[in-house]
Amino acid sequence: MVLGLVSIWAGMHYQLILKKPVVMTETVIEIKKGDTLESVVKNLRAQQVTVNRLWFRLFAYRKNLDHLLKVGEYVLAKGSTAADILQQLTDGKTRKYSITFPEGWSFKQVFNTIKNNPNLQHTLTDNQLEDLMAQIGSDKNHPEGLFFPDTYFFEKNTSDVDLLKRAHDRMQAVLNEEWQKRDDGVPLENPYEALILASIVEKETGAGEERRKIAGVFARRLKKGMLLQTDPTVIYGMGDDYHGDIRHKDLREHTPYNTYIIEGLPPTPIAMPGKQAIVAALHPDHGDALFFVARGNGRHAFSSTLAEHEKYVDQYQR
Repeated sequence: MVLGLVSIWAGMHYQLILKKPVVMTETVIEIKKGDTLESVVKNLRAQQVTVNRLWFRLFAYRKNLDHLLKVGEYVLAKGSTAADILQQLTDGKTRKYSITFPEGWSFKQVFNTIKNNPNLQHTLTDNQLEDLMAQIGSDKNHPEGLFFPDTYFFEKNTSDVDLLKRAHDRMQAVLNEEWQKRDDGVPLENPYEALILASIVEKETGAGEERRKIAGVFARRLKKGMLLQTDPTVIYGMGDDYHGDIRHKDLREHTPYNTYIIEGLPPTPIAMPGKQAIVAALHPDHGDALFFVARGNGRHAFSSTLAEHEKYVDQYQR
């Protein structure tokens, strides 16, 4: 009979845990590496979440939470019961933060955005970027263009390296998949060259319908041994010396990225290309244009002869 009464008493308390709200207002708790059930209970009670210490721990142990606590922030909804909290901890439903890397950004812009995000764990400094490449599994020495532009969701205190590795692996997956589907005769030796060309296409135009035309001009120039003569590479090579204008002397300045002087592609990408730019680089337009000039409205005028090109330059640029 005593055992029966104990069972009834335990069942009543279990029902209280299931049904009694203990979160009076939305509350955020953070579980850090090394936290125990006891520290979680203390954290809850410190924030006026009035869980019963004994019963909460008992049912937590039944769910094996002493071994399965997932690090992160948990948003406890107003009106949640102790059972709701236990289930949320069991499921590992942590708060997610987001960070966005737009198409066409440089790695410098990406890294500055990461450094300024308070919800990431910061392990990298400017002097450690060479180590970064090894940490993310890249065989390249230069980080430019190797990270896929997108919005990434992460849990609090995710490391900057882990986030960059996700973006790197995503870029490699997209690039390798599209490389397998490339057009015959594309004048590119490997996926990395495709990434370089795609980055130039990305910086030359934001108009989706123009990307393949731009890529077609560059593909034909590469095949003919013509200089690419594309301003975004010159700007990239100027670095902090670029202040909004390209002067004639800048076009004569020898940098590895000055495609008015160097033959072929520059040594690395100049920005993060999106998927559309990668597709364009691998499926260039099959026309005969060898030149293009900005029309001032976000679009370009294309031409197949130098005389026609100069006419457009006079019309739109001079």
